[in-house]
Amino acid sequence: MGERVLLAGCGDVGLRVAQRLRARGDEVWGLRRRGHADGGADLHWLAADLGDQGSLRGLPRGLTQLVYLPAPGRGDLDAYRTLFPGGLRNLLAALDQTALRRVLLVSSSAVYGDHAGAWVDELTPTAPLAGNGEALRDTEQWLAGARPDAAVVLRLAGLYGPGRLGLLARLREGAVGVPRQARHWANRLHVDDAAAAIAHLLWLEAPQPLYLGVDDTPLPLDVLYDELARLIGAPPPDDGPAPPQVGSKRLCNAQLRASGWAPRWPDARLGYAALFGQAVPGPDTV
Repeated sequence: MGERVLLAGCGDVGLRVAQRLRARGDEVWGLRRRGHADGGADLHWLAADLGDQGSLRGLPRGLTQLVYLPAPGRGDLDAYRTLFPGGLRNLLAALDQTALRRVLLVSSSAVYGDHAGAWVDELTPTAPLAGNGEALRDTEQWLAGARPDAAVVLRLAGLYGPGRLGLLARLREGAVGVPRQARHWANRLHVDDAAAAIAHLLWLEAPQPLYLGVDDTPLPLDVLYDELARLIGAPPPDDGPAPPQVGSKRLCNAQLRASGWAPRWPDARLGYAALFGQAVPGPDTV
């Protein structure tokens, strides 16, 4: 018998997760503020505002798994605080939790600080550099206390893939600088690999409480951006400052890989090239 899964904040990533869950035979509900999106006739849509507890009445009973993955607007700290942890608190209060045995919180590597290019894993202490990271860290801690029997956290690196090409547009416009004097490490994950990781953690019999979701290949930011510029026929970006409030670190996916997951795109250069049907040179020594 399949699972009964609620995807709370069912946008681009959620739809990709839903496709995998439905293929396995799970029954899936997608919750969005405005309800229905194009996700197939066998995906049940719910319209509710996670920040408004009153709108969360009448949710389906007997859910066995919850994935919490809303996406507030970038840089909107008030929206983050409404959803993290407020929205999750509202949702769990509204749900019948009798059958609920897994709550998967999709978090972010923004909970870490700057590590001067050192390797970071699940044991590395958190030290957010910005308010969104603080909100996510607080939500992780709240969930661990509220549902220690069910909580699983997946901290994702920066996502890329179809529909996530704003960086390429800025490279074409020459609007992106990159640090070239001091190495700054970047960490990426293809959006389909992120969805596969989420589905994988729902299917594990006894998951760990925390995982890092990232590909196999941290890259110096100049190496990544130079390759992206080459792919789109743009000049390499000029020397410039490192991204603000994004520390330099190399994220390690060893624990997620050890659980049986593997990225289809182990290197972001390969994943970006696939979007354009191009080949890339052999891996650089970085």
